[in-house]
Amino acid sequence: MSVQRGINIGVALFIVSEALFFLAIFWAFFHSITAINPFELPLLNTVLLLSSGVTVTYSHHSLIQGNRAGTINGLIATLVLAIFFTFLQGVEYSVSSFTISDGVFGSCFYFGTGFHGLHVIIGTIFLAVAA
Repeated sequence: MSVQRGINIGVALFIVSEALFFLAIFWAFFHSITAINPFELPLLNTVLLLSSGVTVTYSHHSLIQGNRAGTINGLIATLVLAIFFTFLQGVEYSVSSFTISDGVFGSCFYFGTGFHGLHVIIGTIFLAVAA
């Protein structure tokens, strides 16, 4: 029982540290620059990520209920959304009018989105292996 409690606390602390890490990155980004238009590609990527959260939650609940088809369908939908997100992030990089060496703006943008993209890619690999 104490081992499970330690694991739960460890996962919770990891999630909190990740949230604070990204909060710091985005705070620096928005504090030092004029933000890009969020109603274009960033909005689409946000919708994709929120949708993938819904599909992976559906997959998880299907797994708990023993619904194998729902589990697999949820995982496949999540993988498709994650791959599409990663593709669109590459498009966003290629059409950006700035680089990582353009000062604080470029550094914060590529650092934050790069780490986030890396998290998505790692999660995609883990889910693909699980499927």
